Amino acid sequence: MTTESILDPVVAEPAGPQRSTAFDHALDVLRDRRDEFNAQGFVPRDFVALLKRAGMYRASTPAQFGGEPLAPSEFMKLVERVSAVDPATGWVSSFGSSLVYFAALPVATQAKIYAAGPDVAYAGGLFPMQEAQRVEGGYLCTGVWQFASGCRGADILGIGLAGGPETEGKPLTALVDPADVEIVDNWDVAGMKATGSHAIRADRLFVPEEMTFVRGGAAQIDEPLTRYPALAYAAQVLAVVTLGAARGALDYAIEVGSARTSITGGASKGNRPVYKTGIAEAEAELRSAQAFFYETTDAVWAKALEGTEISTDDKALLRLSATHAAHAGRRVVLRAFDLAGTGAIYETHPLQRYLQDALVPAQHAMLQTNTYEAAGALLLGLDAGIPSFP
Repeated sequence: MTTESILDPVVAEPAGPQRSTAFDHALDVLRDRRDEFNAQGFVPRDFVALLKRAGMYRASTPAQFGGEPLAPSEFMKLVERVSAVDPATGWVSSFGSSLVYFAALPVATQAKIYAAGPDVAYAGGLFPMQEAQRVEGGYLCTGVWQFASGCRGADILGIGLAGGPETEGKPLTALVDPADVEIVDNWDVAGMKATGSHAIRADRLFVPEEMTFVRGGAAQIDEPLTRYPALAYAAQVLAVVTLGAARGALDYAIEVGSARTSITGGASKGNRPVYKTGIAEAEAELRSAQAFFYETTDAVWAKALEGTEISTDDKALLRLSATHAAHAGRRVVLRAFDLAGTGAIYETHPLQRYLQDALVPAQHAMLQTNTYEAAGALLLGLDAGIPSFP
């Protein structure tokens, strides 16, 4: 793979009003095209370019290489806004955070990757971890890797390799050029269709050792964002998609659904006790989950800025707040769906977008119900019982 050829030459607008305008424009385009993305099953490269112009794909590039790293809360609030329009596109945009993993690469490799600019779209199909053949200078990689969200719009892809003695058994991520692998079109799902989380296939593909790293491994450069817990951040950026979906569903229930009269001629839904109570309870649950999520994020970020120790309890609370956000957000969407009544069962109903997509994040391995138990175990000083947690 040649690092000089991996980038789409799209750069972010200057920070400030121009970048904010670019972000708002991307949201306007998304409102017009979200059904298209869902129907075709992926977010296309031309829309990824709009997200690049809005700064989403330089938000975790180190400042050392021309990036403009955003505080986690600042970045995730952008993802939340995208997700309120279309959760699947929000999921794809969330991987603007994933360049934090590249900090574990040799510094010279990082410099090559960012040589053409800091706006890099990355997608990883990391599982199942495959055994690669160790050869002089690198690895020969063969296998199929699942769940490569956003792979059709990515500049660079990652595949998962089983670790060996040289990594103390920790798994590796190998970076590859999309032109050197096959995307296997197998993303046939009910929710998050537009993420295009297809599989990646390679056959004896040589990957130089310097293009591999331990996911979540020690950073080779020191900046605040490289000090923030990378694996916890990976869970958070997925969880915040559900918060955005919940916001979108609840806004619909407040602004549109409440005004509709019953097909039987009854009062408008918004004037019924059950609707008013349901809206209030859902709003309270969503805002409470957001408060816990961002309060915890900002507390740990402050430690990253200061360079002080981030404890196991800190990381456990990040994971707990992420899991809680995914599950609370899903409950809010289900409440909005329940309030909408029979009309919401039609595939063309606006709430279907939020319902189908919002069910997915809490199914992810990083956010499933067992992660509540793992976080609780750590807070009690016990073993988490889940590999690489927190």
